[in-house]
Amino acid sequence: MITSITALRQRVLALLGGISMYRLVLFALLALALIAVVLSALGVIVAPTPPEIVASFAVLAVVISGVDAVAQRILRLPWRIESSLVTALILLFVLRPGLEPAALLGLAIAGVVASLSKYLIAWRGRHILNPAAFGAAVVSILGSFGAFEWLGTSSSWWVGTPSLFIPVVVLGLAVLWRTEKVRIVLVFLVIAIGVAVLRQAVQAQEFDIAFDLGSALSFAALQSPFLFLGAFMLSEPLTLPPRRWQQFSVAALVGVLAGWPIAVGGLFTLGQERALLIGNLLAFAFALRGSVRLVLERRRFITPTAQELTFHAKGRVRFLPGQYLELDVPHSRPDARGTRREFSIVSAPADLPTLRIAYKDGDQKHPSSYKRALAAAEPGATLAVTGTWGDFLLPRSDAPVLMVAAGIGVTPFVSQLRQLQSTGRQQDVVLVYVASDSTELAFRDELTETGARVVVFTRDEPAGLPAHWSWAQGARLDAEGLEHHVPDLRARHAYISGPPRLIAALAPALQKARSLTTDAFAGY
Repeated sequence: MITSITALRQRVLALLGGISMYRLVLFALLALALIAVVLSALGVIVAPTPPEIVASFAVLAVVISGVDAVAQRILRLPWRIESSLVTALILLFVLRPGLEPAALLGLAIAGVVASLSKYLIAWRGRHILNPAAFGAAVVSILGSFGAFEWLGTSSSWWVGTPSLFIPVVVLGLAVLWRTEKVRIVLVFLVIAIGVAVLRQAVQAQEFDIAFDLGSALSFAALQSPFLFLGAFMLSEPLTLPPRRWQQFSVAALVGVLAGWPIAVGGLFTLGQERALLIGNLLAFAFALRGSVRLVLERRRFITPTAQELTFHAKGRVRFLPGQYLELDVPHSRPDARGTRREFSIVSAPADLPTLRIAYKDGDQKHPSSYKRALAAAEPGATLAVTGTWGDFLLPRSDAPVLMVAAGIGVTPFVSQLRQLQSTGRQQDVVLVYVASDSTELAFRDELTETGARVVVFTRDEPAGLPAHWSWAQGARLDAEGLEHHVPDLRARHAYISGPPRLIAALAPALQKARSLTTDAFAGY
């Protein structure tokens, strides 16, 4: 059962991986908005009405897109229309829609505040606060003061209705699978629902009324905005910290604050969006680092289709072997995927200040705007690192390890093996290296020097393999083949870096390992 779930998850991830992150979120929110309009027209959702939903979205979209366009032109940043529309759609579901001039003005103010926060409350190109949550919080707090009572909107979270529960689950799960944040949001949901039920029980006791656990659970799960908050706001990569344990900490904090809103001065409460903003501040504290710039020193082809870039780091870089960095390459007219990409770090921490990454050229006929800009970077060019992330880390113990790499997916393993070599740490490692043919085996010399046992899966036999390397005789790697070449699989911690389809194919064998850690190429 576990094996089939893992395989299904990886197949879905492979499908979703072909869609950019912003585009997937945009499509999911647009679909949810369309469903809401239809249900409202059918009378299933009493409020808001279809005209209110459409008019409110139109105002939010125009205002946010306009402010984004102006700000990005002033700052010479690429205009990302998808980001603008995502913010507008989230605010549509968080704030109370309306047709009255005061309501539309309030929505417009929230949109302006949300958009400006992307540029004014930012650090090294990354949001500190969720823009939609900040815009909604500002308008709601202002509306609680007498001077601003004329504002015709505030936080209502009308998305938290039983009729939208199933659509939010399905569409939210697609987004969470794509970002691999399912477990993070599950922790948030369990804590938020548990705290909300506890709050209802305490209130029932205070007012001496009957408490029904089933009704309390139903209300917290079906009639609260917890699911939407987690799937479309808490999971945003730009406001999450780098390590998984840090992300769980943020999820737990937001869950507690969302489940039990705290009154502030008798004027307003720390509701859903304000709970998220406090979590954003904790995430920022975890992720805060000094500014890092990388100066390109040289580039070289390590295979006919893959290049390695060598940089000199200006500033202190902190990373662990197996982690990845996000590299910002500003360029004109970027496509939908923007100006940032994630790359596993090839070099070991011991190699600093030299830092290396590698990437596959990919589609030569229709390369992305980012790939074209990166290919045009000459030695001496300075690029920014917006952060280092990841939990693709070797176990702290000396337990045996299995590494499975597909193509350029070998990069994090090169870093890990080089670090083991430089520190003199002894660990039983087997690397299963999959490539289309022998010419696509990157970093052969470095891997050879580490002394790790390597099993090569290529169509043709590589020439001059070292004594501790072996060729799988042209076999295609599958679960059966993996167990054949690594008979002690059950004793090893398994790590796999490659496309989701390969992970799905190997799932029956990998589930037999002591543990499994994946680094799927889903992109971002």
